[in-house]
Amino acid sequence: MVVLIFVGVVLLAHYYLWHRLVRSTIGPGRLRKALTWGMVGLFVLIVGTFVSTRMELGHWLAWPGYVWLALLFYLVLFFVVLEIPRAVAGVFLRRAERKRAPEPGFEPQSESESEPVPVLASAAAPVEEAAPVETVPPPKGAAPVETVPPAERAAPVEQVAPPAPLSRRLFLGRATAAIAGAGALSAVGYGITSALGDPVLERVKVTLPDLDQRLGGLRFAVVSDIHLGPLTGRAHTERIVRMINGLEADVVAIVGDLVDGSVAELGALARPLKNLESRYGAYFVTGNHEYFAPGGFAEWIEELRQLDVRPLRNERVEIRHQGAVLDLAGVNDLNGTSQGDGPDFEKALGNRDTSRSTVLLAHQPVQVDQAARHGVDLQLSGHTHGGQMAPFNLVVGLQQPVVSGLATVDGVQVYVTRGAGFWGPPVRVGAPPEITMLELA
Repeated sequence: MVVLIFVGVVLLAHYYLWHRLVRSTIGPGRLRKALTWGMVGLFVLIVGTFVSTRMELGHWLAWPGYVWLALLFYLVLFFVVLEIPRAVAGVFLRRAERKRAPEPGFEPQSESESEPVPVLASAAAPVEEAAPVETVPPPKGAAPVETVPPAERAAPVEQVAPPAPLSRRLFLGRATAAIAGAGALSAVGYGITSALGDPVLERVKVTLPDLDQRLGGLRFAVVSDIHLGPLTGRAHTERIVRMINGLEADVVAIVGDLVDGSVAELGALARPLKNLESRYGAYFVTGNHEYFAPGGFAEWIEELRQLDVRPLRNERVEIRHQGAVLDLAGVNDLNGTSQGDGPDFEKALGNRDTSRSTVLLAHQPVQVDQAARHGVDLQLSGHTHGGQMAPFNLVVGLQQPVVSGLATVDGVQVYVTRGAGFWGPPVRVGAPPEITMLELA
């Protein structure tokens, strides 16, 4: 059902784009037919991209397919925004045309109306026979004058009518297409640069009222949504590891959506995680994409253990720092429920010493409702990508209580990272990739 809805939406978007980019800007003819078939091909490209990447059939379609998906989104967005200005401009153009149109029954005079106009002979108007002209022979010694037969005389110059002015429909269609095209190309170009560039280092200090003073200054390197996949390489992981190690954190927290594929395909890309450095270790909780992996989530759990990254599977560990203890807990993602691997807050947080402060790793911010019932002090989440491509941040806010940054929900402080990677299009607009240094106070 979800697949059919996706295909339907993409098909509708391509039809709308055809109507605005092709039908409204080009008259009937070969060019319109060629561009129409080109739009059909782009629709097939997107469907093929999702099928091939999901089934690991080869990723040569990924770059063009996902980049076109981003362009499709922003073209549709710009055209929709321009619909009202386009309609208003059409009204003004119609009024201007009415003012320029001549009044009924009024025939404008030509500038040469006062001058005599030669009358051409026609079959309808007989012409009087001209009197014979007397020919005078040329004087002796003079060159004979050559006469030109009437048939060989120069024909009158045929006046070409000026080209018809561009219709109002074509003018508006081409103007809005130019604006929408320039806007979409600019947005996607900027977004690709942002998505493929270095993540932003965010430094956040979180005050926990009941925190043991000896735990003050404990630092977490928080990263989420790395999304190792067909458009990322090993260099993507190496850069993230290098940036985290530069923070010299006490704890590394990887909050889900690490991969978009199987261990067989992406294991080499994850290998640099073995070089993560921190005082008390690196920890991981599953995100929704781990449950979409073709090889299953369990193989990634084992792979991460081999890379010295400890999965927290509805469990908690004690972080001992300067003689004090902090409970660090982790719960599985909500999408694991369908595979018998869902979150279990009671298992992760039950029977604990409630005098200790607790930090919870949970992929989706919406899981804070359960965290509040179990007395969690701080929840670290990802999942939202900060919207990834504005204005999706407005849509994400309808599902998740926090889109990005630090907020308090039901008495629990929640920090949501925008993630260090991207899903689908390699584009981030208004939500640059992020690695966070979070310090407790």
